[in-house]
Amino acid sequence: MIFLWAFIVAGLFCLVAQLILDNTKLTPGHITSMFTVLGAILGFFGVYDKLIKLAGGGASTIISNFGYLLYKGGIEGYQAKGILGIFTGILVNGGAAIVGAVVFAAILTIFFNPKD
Repeated sequence: MIFLWAFIVAGLFCLVAQLILDNTKLTPGHITSMFTVLGAILGFFGVYDKLIKLAGGGASTIISNFGYLLYKGGIEGYQAKGILGIFTGILVNGGAAIVGAVVFAAILTIFFNPKD
């Protein structure tokens, strides 16, 4: 059943993003930023935790999860070290996602050439 929920949740996020892309003049970069912020907002209200429990990988592999991780890291850092802990907490939780994106992008550039 979790596979079905993962498909539905990730599909709904993708559907909304595609509708925004098709019906506005926003670029994919704008939409990516919006979904990152949306993940942090949903984390703030406690909704994203429930989405991850419901959909598993369907909620934890999309870009909004990155915003949720940044928010969660900032809160954990603040609770552990105070105001300056916000910045270190963000780096601890978001670091793996950032490094993963850079490494995979570097690997993909070996196999693919950009179009003119």
